This record gives sequence, structure tokens and C-alpha cells, in this order.
Amino acid sequence: MIPYFYLIAQALLIPALSPVCIGIIRKIKALMQNRRGPSIFQPYRDIYKLLHKDEIISADATPIFLIAPYIVFATTLVVAMSIPLLGTFLPTIGTSDIIAVMYILALGTFFLALAGIDIGGPFGGFGASREMTISALAEGGLLFSLFALARMYGTTDLLAMPQALITMPTNVSIMLVTALSFFGFSVALLAENARYPFDNPATHLELTMMHEAMIIEYSGKRLALMEWAAANKLFIFITLGANLFFPWGIATTTNILAVILSLGIFFIKMTGFCIAIALIESTIAKLRLFRLPNLLLLSCIASGIAIILTTLIA
Repeated sequence: MIPYFYLIAQALLIPALSPVCIGIIRKIKALMQNRRGPSIFQPYRDIYKLLHKDEIISADATPIFLIAPYIVFATTLVVAMSIPLLGTFLPTIGTSDIIAVMYILALGTFFLALAGIDIGGPFGGFGASREMTISALAEGGLLFSLFALARMYGTTDLLAMPQALITMPTNVSIMLVTALSFFGFSVALLAENARYPFDNPATHLELTMMHEAMIIEYSGKRLALMEWAAANKLFIFITLGANLFFPWGIATTTNILAVILSLGIFFIKMTGFCIAIALIESTIAKLRLFRLPNLLLLSCIASGIAIILTTLIA
């Protein structure tokens, strides 16, 4: 029963902590621009404010527009129970397989795009079109990067992968596969979460926005769920990157002290990911839409090479 208690706790912990990732990234970007910037807890205040605001819903909205925020948010909660955060001792459930997690995330993206085009406005339409284009191109690099790890670890279960890497001997082949896979995963992380150089998460300009264009018609509670789900998704990707590629420090027993220590180490790794994202967004410009496939293809190629190199691992 104890592992299942931790599983439920993790499902609640991820949405409780995810807004702080957005806050840390915004804070670091502000400091790099010689600004004081908002508190790292400002995203919590924003969500709280939106949850208490009234909604304005278009007369052209269909039930898809109304239920999409709940489905998108629910998909992130299901994935939250399917990834290694608190430890490797979590019980294996059917949704923790790589394919299952990718399809659940894709389901959320699908309903997000449907919500964008449901009203019939121009912004939602081109935002959904761009989002599905980028998502389709990023899917290969993301799946290949995780498949390379799966072949190296001998399992496609995300909850079992960290334990497999901890027990594996370190050699050049393993380090090379991990590095190439991590590069492919990192590009997919930026693409799937609408970060630079794929999208500007802090703008509503017509020529640059993708994610914001799809949720531009939302307000109040549903907008809060959309923003919260986006934060959850970023936190999920950071968790996968931190605990699949750098699993050292993750708890292997249900001992409460081991779990607390594991969370402390995870926060250090999470902060490192947030700093890296903030540095990328502060030092490079957004790429033109028609140049993005080249970067995504490079991600796919790197991950494909990693899969081939797994044959060198005995």
C-alpha cells in the first residue's frame, strides 16, 4: 500500500510544484535583462486570480471548447502518475510505458488544437496549425530519444528505467548514447512546450505566437486550467530529462528520508534545467517557422544514431 500512497502523492505534487518552474525561468530571464522581475511564486497568484474570475464564452463555442481545458489538464495528471519523480519503487501501471505516455500527451495536444480552431477565429486557426506541425515533427525525435534509452535499459517502462541505469556500468558507449539521446530529448522538450526557438511564450504577436493563439479565446477558470496544464507539461518533461538521463540520487526505497533526499536532489536538477531554458531564451532569437523542421530533423537524426549505437552495448 505504501508505494501506491507515494504514487497518489506524486500525482498531487506535480501540479502543486509545476508553476514554480515557470516562475524560476521568468525570474532568471528578468535578472539577465537587469530587471528585478516577478517573484518565482507569481504563477500561483496568476492561477488563483484566474480561478476567481468570470468567463466570457463565445456564442460560437461548441462543447469541445468547453471540455477541452479539463481534458488537457487531466492528461497531465495521468502522466504525472506515470513518470519517475519520487523514486524507482513506484508501482508499475499501464500508463507508464513510453508509447502510452506519448499518446496521452498527444491526446492533450490534440484537444488543445481542437479548442483553438473551435471558435473559428483566425488566431486560433493558425496557432493550431502551427502547433500540430511542430508537434508532428517533434514526435520522432522525442520517441527515438526514449527508445534509445529503452533499448539500452532493456525496458520501455519509465518507472523502471532509472533503476536500470543506476545499476549499469559506465563506459564510453553508454555515455555517447545518453548524450545523443539527451540532445534529441532537449530539442523535443523545447518544441513540445512552446519555448524558444520554437515559440515565444511571453507574446501575443500574430507572427510569433502558437500556444497563446490557441488559448486566446479562453478566460477565467478554463484559462487557468490551460495555463496550469502547460506548467504541468513542462514540469513533466523536466522530470523525465532529470531522472531518465541523470537518475543519480533518485530514491530506491520507500524510506521517507530517502524520498525527501531524492526530492532535494531533484530540485537541484530541476533548477539546472530551468536555468538552461532561461539562458537559451535569453541568448537566441526565435527561428522562422520554415527553419524549425531542420532543427527537429537534427534531433531525430541524433536520436536515431543513439539507437544504432545501442548495439555496441553488451
